[in-house]
Amino acid sequence: MEEKQILVLARRDHTEAMRVAAGLTIFGHAVRLVFMTGPVAETEENAERAELLELAEVEPETTVPEMAEDLDLLEAAALGRAMTDADRVISL
Repeated sequence: MEEKQILVLARRDHTEAMRVAAGLTIFGHAVRLVFMTGPVAETEENAERAELLELAEVEPETTVPEMAEDLDLLEAAALGRAMTDADRVISL
């Protein structure tokens, strides 16, 4: 199977987006995860998903200024380039 560049946009369900992003790496795809719309809730389930991302070597990014201390902040132009460069975009 050919490696794909996949962009996962975590818009409505951050928890599910983390699960999907980590899972896609199993197939050898290069995955980017971008948190959007608001800060990720600090829950036990999200902490577990964050560990999965770390194991899968997915480094999340964000468009949420409040999260910029912990993650790379993508401005609108950078997000647009990421979407254009991706083979697939998944919005969750």
